[in-house]
Amino acid sequence: MKKKIVMAMMISCMALTACGNEIEKAIAAETSYSAEADSAEIVEDSALEGSTGSAAESASATTSGSSDDASSDGSTTSQETKADDQHAEVGNMVLPKYTALRTGEDAGTIERITYTTHDYAGDGSEYTKEANIYLPAGYSEDKKYNVMILLHGIGGNEDEWGMNKSTSRVKAIMDNLAYYGDIEPFIVVTPNGRAGKTSDKPGDKGTGIESFYLFGQELRNDLIPYIDSHYSTYADYSEGYDLSEARAHRAIAGLSMGGMQTINIGIGECLDMFGYFGAFSAAPTSNVASKTASILEGNEYPIYYFYNICGLQDRTAYASHSAAAKTLPAVCDQFVDGENYMWQELDGHHDFRIWYLGFYNFAQLAFNEK
Repeated sequence: MKKKIVMAMMISCMALTACGNEIEKAIAAETSYSAEADSAEIVEDSALEGSTGSAAESASATTSGSSDDASSDGSTTSQETKADDQHAEVGNMVLPKYTALRTGEDAGTIERITYTTHDYAGDGSEYTKEANIYLPAGYSEDKKYNVMILLHGIGGNEDEWGMNKSTSRVKAIMDNLAYYGDIEPFIVVTPNGRAGKTSDKPGDKGTGIESFYLFGQELRNDLIPYIDSHYSTYADYSEGYDLSEARAHRAIAGLSMGGMQTINIGIGECLDMFGYFGAFSAAPTSNVASKTASILEGNEYPIYYFYNICGLQDRTAYASHSAAAKTLPAVCDQFVDGENYMWQELDGHHDFRIWYLGFYNFAQLAFNEK
């Protein structure tokens, strides 16, 4: 009996150590690549004269059910045709013309916002938080805009996506997608995904992991109402208004831990608030496909699109993200591959090369009436 107890304790310790190692690797991956991504060369418009085409033109990434992407002579195979048939504008690279910085009337703006929220991971007291918001070029109160909540990973905060700088890659992608007519301009918000007064310093043992799992309360009670009351969205804001009325005009997406939040919270808890979902290298604690299917039993809210991307060499998230999403169409009839669901995997690791591509692709899939 004593041997069994000792063995159980050893297995438990090994599991905890493995989990801790995965968290540390995720933090290291996020923080080590962000500086490189921020300093990457920005291609100027003048170098792109004659360059045309949307993300569909680079659609050679592996998606569920696909075959080889190109023939030996370089011609496109059935994958690009399949992407067109599915109305899925996906690629395996962010085309250079979409990373060029725009200025003047063609450029959107980034604002730093401060809103009141609650310490859901603590005593529930009120406190203020900051977030970043991207407003499209020509933003006007006379027009209504869709909204995307874009979440960071375990080692980041509201600035991890670079939305605190005028050279933001997210901003450049959004400006150019709108400029070239690939999307209808929309608002992007990057908050701190911790629902509590916790440290956000990479590697800090007091990162308050549990606060990530409580973020749905902040979304519902504080952040979304703030956005709807201060910006021109599709929601008819008033005290105690029905958030579900504008769910077709909201999307939620995130990298790593933010991918977990998209699955566990966006789909698992806040389906009445969001209609579009994007998970980029979803973290190991993401709900497995069978659990999501169980949660969605009897769901009456349409899921307009669920996009997933993960690197094949991602030792932190590939196994967990696959278990969470790759088999969803097989176990849950609310996801139909090629209609409102996509799984994309390609060579890559747990870093911003995959995550910027994920954002680039998902930005074209969200709010797409086709």
